[in-house]
Amino acid sequence: MVLPRLGEKRAREGAYVWQSLMKSGAHVSQGTDAPVEDVNPIENFYAAVTRRMKDGKEFYPEQKMSRMEALRSYTTENAYAAFEENIKGQLKVGMLGDVTVFSKDIMTIPDDEILKADVDYTIIGGKVAYQRR
Repeated sequence: MVLPRLGEKRAREGAYVWQSLMKSGAHVSQGTDAPVEDVNPIENFYAAVTRRMKDGKEFYPEQKMSRMEALRSYTTENAYAAFEENIKGQLKVGMLGDVTVFSKDIMTIPDDEILKADVDYTIIGGKVAYQRR
């Protein structure tokens, strides 16, 4: 959808340019674009670290995030964007500790396995808010 609307030059220079933004010192946070996109964060994580489109082609691969950069974009960078970096975004004493546990270690599995990971459970406020059945 991006290339036909923006053209190659504008897309290359301004569409999802994660590395360019981070190198400039910008804080890059990620999330889902519900209801336009699926609310599943695993698909966005996969896209950020592989830049693969549904047809298998890479969308400006020089803008890929490392897996740690992508994780930070969902955690510490989102807390920063919400002006809540003093209470959210990290697992440490004194901070809110919401946690999502996946069926696979998305930080180490091969790229093609990331999309096969499921959310096993989510803990919010110390209570299991979601558990896969």
